[in-house]
Amino acid sequence: MKTRELWYVIVALVILNILTAFYFMSKSGRASGFPVDAETVATVGNSSVTREEWLKELEARYGEDTLRELVDQEVISHLAKKYNVKIPKADVERELRTFQTTYGGSAPDQQNLKSWKKQIELSLLLEELLTKDAVVSNEEMKSYYEKNKSTYEVPAAFQLSHIVVKTKEEADQAIKELKEGSSFETLARERSMDEFTASEGGGLGFIQEGDERYPQTYISEAQKVKKGEWSMPIKTDEGYAIIKLHDQLSGKKYSYKEVKREIRRQIAVGQLGTPPSARTLWQEAGVEWFYGK
Repeated sequence: MKTRELWYVIVALVILNILTAFYFMSKSGRASGFPVDAETVATVGNSSVTREEWLKELEARYGEDTLRELVDQEVISHLAKKYNVKIPKADVERELRTFQTTYGGSAPDQQNLKSWKKQIELSLLLEELLTKDAVVSNEEMKSYYEKNKSTYEVPAAFQLSHIVVKTKEEADQAIKELKEGSSFETLARERSMDEFTASEGGGLGFIQEGDERYPQTYISEAQKVKKGEWSMPIKTDEGYAIIKLHDQLSGKKYSYKEVKREIRRQIAVGQLGTPPSARTLWQEAGVEWFYGK
């Protein structure tokens, strides 16, 4: 699954979150603490917004796209069951790692992790369904593997947060406060000069060797600390940094056997000429829907 498809996964998750909120609010009739039997969900001076107005606006903005996404999921699941198409867990885990390490994604919590994996699985199932009749020779797949071998050599990755300060004295003071029990995330918000990460508690997501966004000393220092621990002050161009290690993924070299199925998908999807879309399968699945087009 390439970059474009990975972003489709993220967009799908956002849409589904909107739908979930929309569904439960409309079902329960409760929002922002208002009683179930109340029609007003917000007031501004003498004006008010009713639940009906609110839900109608939500449907107008997101209804068709959200329903389409749900239909796509049902189509994929239905046809995957019909043709007995399955995705190995190892493929899903590999795609999840690719997104986290290549695009600097953070490790999701358990609830979001389940959603991420489900969306990745659906995306891969779609590719399998669209290319199930494609013919790709072993010679073609082996040649692809040899030409793109570096793609399947994944370096170690480290999930880090950092605090960036101007002077060594400020860094030493931060270390002192951390040892006394202060929260790393709180100190990052209060002290870090990195305006892009300070508000997020200094979170950097996963970074790996060769990532030009951060000093390479981050990697060497991360290798010296244990999960949940922080480094001593690191000299940088901006001043001094302290990093905290949250998680670590070991490097991995995937064999041809491990990625053979992925390679077949990539070659076959390339032969389609258009981005994978579940909409092309709607007729086969016998879809009829509210918007009727």
